[in-house]
Amino acid sequence: MAPAPSPTYSAVTLKINGEKHTLSVDHRTTLLDALRERLDLTGTKKGCDQGQCGACTVLLDGRRAVSCLQLAVAAEDREITTVEGLAEGEHLHPVQQAFLDLDGYQCGYCTPGQICSAVAVIEEHAAGWPSAVTDDVRPEAGPQPLTADEIRERMSGNLCRCGAYVSIVQAVARAAESAEGKEAVA
Repeated sequence: MAPAPSPTYSAVTLKINGEKHTLSVDHRTTLLDALRERLDLTGTKKGCDQGQCGACTVLLDGRRAVSCLQLAVAAEDREITTVEGLAEGEHLHPVQQAFLDLDGYQCGYCTPGQICSAVAVIEEHAAGWPSAVTDDVRPEAGPQPLTADEIRERMSGNLCRCGAYVSIVQAVARAAESAEGKEAVA
């Protein structure tokens, strides 16, 4: 039962994976806790709960965000995508498939956050956003290759305690190649 409206609770409508969910939440409730504890979307993991590990990464309006630092009330009217919302029916998202094919996980705890970050990394790179290791950041230089160094830098906010980084980089590279191939065909 939802608490009555008060100075510390608000009704919020969250659009998650294309579906609207209306909840009454304490103003201090993080998006991570709303997802896991109120909506049973447990794919998003609580790792450090301090915004340092990336296990709780989701996409907010297509951009990656650590949900443990995002208040649920501040996510109202935004498009929230969790790892559960990436697949289309029985067809995995290309990033999910690449992680599966290339063993981009070991224990799997960080994998949902890694996958959500990888989706955003590929889109950021395709849009021409430079990273700290991009050699030529001039707009007229055009898109730079998505090298292993670029992937490592762009994914550096997501930690893997098992050390599956080699496979993670390979999976992101394969998914990026797949995305580039689809754009060339379209």
